[in-house]
Amino acid sequence: MKSRGKGRQPGAKSEGPDPVDIHVGKRIKLRRTLLRISQEQLASDIGVTFQQVQKYESGHNRVSASRLFDISCVLDYPISCFFEDIGANTTGERTMPTSRSSEGVVENIEPLDSDPMQRTETLELVRAYWRLSSPELRKSVLELLANISKRE
Repeated sequence: MKSRGKGRQPGAKSEGPDPVDIHVGKRIKLRRTLLRISQEQLASDIGVTFQQVQKYESGHNRVSASRLFDISCVLDYPISCFFEDIGANTTGERTMPTSRSSEGVVENIEPLDSDPMQRTETLELVRAYWRLSSPELRKSVLELLANISKRE
């Protein structure tokens, strides 16, 4: 059996954080930011330091299954959502274990950075939309944006 180096996990690159850990960390940060929860608040809720949350969000520390479950509960976000949009841009940078299934096919998905749902401006737009107190005004804004986008 080949040695992967001290502390290295299957699939991990030889140096630096694993791309999957970085992806999960970005998703944690995105959801936390959307809910306007500080790193300190999340850390307190899950029983770690805010520095640990920083390391999770950067991918420098891997999130254990039990800790991801806790984060999922606090952020009211299904665990599967932390892994959405992982495509060749992420998995292409890591050594993939061989599938035991002959039908195991990795689907190519758009890179995370090109996903408009991951952009800061999308987050800002959603926040501004929900700050509108009137349901009628929100509906009008939605209709306006729909009409403008049809013209593009």
